[in-house]
Amino acid sequence: MAEVDHRAPRWVPLAIAAATFLVLLVTAPKGIGRTHTPFNHYALLADGWLAGRLDLGGEPPAYTQLNDFALYDEKFFVSFPPFPALILLPFVAIFGSADKTPDGLVFLLVAAFAPAVLYRALEALREVHASRRSWRENIVIAALLPLGTVFWFTAVQGTVWFAAHVVGVVLASAYLWASAGARRPALAGLFLVLAFATRPPLALAAPFFLMELVHRHGHVRFDRVAAAKKLGAFAAPIIVGLAILCAFNEARFDDPFEFGHRHLQVVWRARMDKWGLFSLHYLGKNLGVMLASTPFLGDKSAPFQITAHGLALWITSPFLLFALWPRPLTRRARAAYVALAISAGCIALVDLLYHNTGWVQFGYRFSNDFIVFLLAMLAIGRRRPGPAFGVLVAWSIAVNAFGALSFQRPGWEKYYRYDVRPHIYFEPD
Repeated sequence: MAEVDHRAPRWVPLAIAAATFLVLLVTAPKGIGRTHTPFNHYALLADGWLAGRLDLGGEPPAYTQLNDFALYDEKFFVSFPPFPALILLPFVAIFGSADKTPDGLVFLLVAAFAPAVLYRALEALREVHASRRSWRENIVIAALLPLGTVFWFTAVQGTVWFAAHVVGVVLASAYLWASAGARRPALAGLFLVLAFATRPPLALAAPFFLMELVHRHGHVRFDRVAAAKKLGAFAAPIIVGLAILCAFNEARFDDPFEFGHRHLQVVWRARMDKWGLFSLHYLGKNLGVMLASTPFLGDKSAPFQITAHGLALWITSPFLLFALWPRPLTRRARAAYVALAISAGCIALVDLLYHNTGWVQFGYRFSNDFIVFLLAMLAIGRRRPGPAFGVLVAWSIAVNAFGALSFQRPGWEKYYRYDVRPHIYFEPD
């Protein structure tokens, strides 16, 4: 293991962001900076705000194919949690309307900052003595996010479902940075509630801050006063943020706890009405997609075909196995590792109980919700990057490069089975 090096140049995060943006731009669909995406729900939501309304003001544009909009009281709404629309708001104002805003390019730029913020989070773990990785090793681990995980294909899409993941990863990384050592409680609470307002499962990352707080103030005798002050600072932005979200939901759906997904006009509406948005009923198929979804091999038109439910996590990012196999850890490192593992596990469980597998996708896109915590576990775990790790990283980069370049791109259709019905998860006999 490399010795701790405190001389990390200040320009490193900016360099990571610039390099990431270049890679994403080169692998993004042509024209991403010239026009809007076909599913620019966040831009439409921001456009409505600028016009002084919460609904769309009519039917969604034809180019959206009426895909994933909520219908309530004879009005159409964007049901996705709203924070990404706030990011687009100034751009929609500048360009003049949603259909003139290159939303995909904006989210591509946001995505470029994800590994940069993750790098700062890994450095924060080093500063509080939870990690012994050097800053150079942290650069490598941060680079695995845009190159070795499904974040790559996610980032170049720009459409509403994938844009939420992009923003969520940035906010999760910022939350991790602020929570390390419980040093910045107010910012940790702010980033957590913004993450919830983007990807609700990320609210289950709260154990990391709380466990860091307990560890910091409970070495010998628990300092209740100091812990209470930090807990209050952590909770304050969360309470304010949740109040704003509840008011937003009440104004749209007459229910402070309804984002609108119960009013979606989708093919699986009957399933949602019967089992709800979250249920143990969905666990089996979601586990199957996450851990056992392999390419179809029986079609003569291509050597393999990827189901619309995507590839299993161990196929797209097998190097993550090293995150689950740490070396013996110090007391400090073990506390942080366990906190990260609990947070990642809670988030993953919520995703596995969700009614949707992530369909349509290249790989298990919901892993974006907890990938930041797995990479932090990899950093803390202190496993040396030997030949086996190098092979798995090379495989991950190759697989995810294929996904970024081929997913929903003209000319690559033979490698995908988009025609498979939503309830078909594995290759038929």
